[in-house]
Amino acid sequence: MRIVEDGGGQVGKYLQAFAKVRSTGERVIVDGDCLSACTMVLGLVPPNQICVTPRARFGFHAASMPNNDGRPVTSALATEALWGIYPASVRRWIIQHGGLTNQMIYMEGRSLDGIVATCDLPTLRATLQIGR
Repeated sequence: MRIVEDGGGQVGKYLQAFAKVRSTGERVIVDGDCLSACTMVLGLVPPNQICVTPRARFGFHAASMPNNDGRPVTSALATEALWGIYPASVRRWIIQHGGLTNQMIYMEGRSLDGIVATCDLPTLRATLQIGR
């Protein structure tokens, strides 16, 4: 699975997709934005199945749910559930950068060191060939 520009969406969709990836042993290559619900990959897929390229960027914010008017409002319960999915290293980084709020915070570049493995050259070559 190659994640290039994923803006997130419904949590259930990501829970299902990442559970399948975890069970099949498929590799996940993050090669661009992985925002919002997409960031659950960091807790739902084992670290040995995930790698990042220099273009990888994870965007975190508090979870929201639609209110009676259909407008998104922050949900403490959903945010707590999301928080529980992230590994300790990701939670520490989020705390150091202001926590989960309505504002998106981005983890990229050197911030990923020690949290997510960098893709090796053969993996990147295979990804580029698949993407063509």
